[in-house]
Amino acid sequence: MTHQQLATGARRGLARLTLLAVCCLLAALPALAQRPPQDVDVNSRAAGLPSDLSDVGFDQRLGEQVPLDLTFRDSSGHKVRLGDYFDGRPVILAPVYYECPMLCDLTMAGLAQSLKPVDFAMGEDYQVVSVSFDPGEGPEVAAAAKRRYLPRYGRPGGEEGWHFLTGDEDQIRRLTDAIGFRYTYDPKSDEYAHAAGIVMITADGEISRYFFGTDHPAKDLRLGLVETAQGSIGSPVDQILLYCYHYDPTLGRYSAATMNLVRAGGVATVLALAVFIVVMLRRERRAAKAQARTA
Repeated sequence: MTHQQLATGARRGLARLTLLAVCCLLAALPALAQRPPQDVDVNSRAAGLPSDLSDVGFDQRLGEQVPLDLTFRDSSGHKVRLGDYFDGRPVILAPVYYECPMLCDLTMAGLAQSLKPVDFAMGEDYQVVSVSFDPGEGPEVAAAAKRRYLPRYGRPGGEEGWHFLTGDEDQIRRLTDAIGFRYTYDPKSDEYAHAAGIVMITADGEISRYFFGTDHPAKDLRLGLVETAQGSIGSPVDQILLYCYHYDPTLGRYSAATMNLVRAGGVATVLALAVFIVVMLRRERRAAKAQARTA
């Protein structure tokens, strides 16, 4: 190999590395375009409600404690403590009412569909607790909801891992106040105006993540469970993804960590360049030795 060929190869290698760096930067750019205007009411938008319903929404209380001494009835009519479901595993809490004509059905169906592809085992790696905020609903209504939504999840573990609770007004209010869930009853329509979303809570009862709306990417729920479980579930790949994505509490979802992607692209470029230089130097030495032997 001549010195001219080596130089040509070096130029091509550098061009490829430059293209790689540009691609890394372009991959990070979409995250900058995803943020909505700061004056958008996330709670109202997520629920499909007008922004003037000041008594309706989600007030995020990340890091605050949920009262685990609250008592409810499960779908079989048995009295249970909320703390019974916090047994070393994270909990996904869904505030709904089971006879809701539209939004809660979308919330529950969306949760089932979003959790279906997540390969963590419901009932083993995490628990799901749906709590009705309508004190007029009882265990029989919860049981009907359980029969309606478990088939949509359609995986083993749902029967033991997804719990449908009802309770008294004071217990419901303590829970909804703790998670910042605000709703109001309309006697004319005999319905509740409320936001839509779910809350992830650590095994110790600490609020970890909010996800607004009725449709949640499986990736977001998986990453949320990994962080809420505080390292007790997940894989090295999840840790890499958490470096590339970060939880945005304003949006209630995971977004690309732009600067981390740029840093990762820069590190990859430097490493690739170093490997390229080492390889080219070794080739040049071998070519020089071969040329000396034939001289």
